[in-house]
Amino acid sequence: SGRHRVPRATARLLAPVRDPEKVICVGLNYHDHCQEQGAKVPKEPLIFSKFPSAIAGPFDDIVHPQDTGELDWEVELAAVIGKRGRHIEEAAALEHVLGFTVANDVSARDWQMRRNGRQWLLGKTFDTFCPLGPAIVTREAVPDVHDLWIRCSVNGQRMQDSSTRHLIFGVPALVAWVSRFVTLVPGDVLLTGTPAGVGVFRKPPVFLKRGDEVRCEIEELGTICNRVV
Repeated sequence: SGRHRVPRATARLLAPVRDPEKVICVGLNYHDHCQEQGAKVPKEPLIFSKFPSAIAGPFDDIVHPQDTGELDWEVELAAVIGKRGRHIEEAAALEHVLGFTVANDVSARDWQMRRNGRQWLLGKTFDTFCPLGPAIVTREAVPDVHDLWIRCSVNGQRMQDSSTRHLIFGVPALVAWVSRFVTLVPGDVLLTGTPAGVGVFRKPPVFLKRGDEVRCEIEELGTICNRVV
């Protein structure tokens, strides 16, 4: 209708999903990411989680914890569940997806890889460690979610530049797999993994510092940009 519009410059966009029941994540799910660290391609999805309190808006700040010196970026395609299901068949899995958005799986590598018994949770779930947005693009509006370029830049320097073609397990396979263990409900967020180019596996490693700007982009879905403070 053209009515009830708000000028973009006057609005602060929040995360399109603010308080989901679950934030489910997948590790080692791009072929090029496995290659950069010399890891074997997983035979089954590697699942971990973040707490919903990690979610931040698409242009909110990422808070650099005092407890880490190894803050890293991970641009990821995120699927948002729209239909409840358990033991979902892979052939019907996309029917349970409302749409897709851009995520940054911010990671404290020291806590992920060496501390907390090498369990990943604490290194992945500090507050603000899951920027999401800028919106949910509905499933029907994305021609092929498995053929989108996916990129991350830090202070204007391209760090990750890949395609969702390189996913090891696609969205239907992941939805079906996770639903074997837990009931998926509307609003659940599924982060599908990151491609090559993260800081920890660079030679020498590169980590985020206060004042850095991290820009994550996925074709058809948009851009999120977060400053480290």
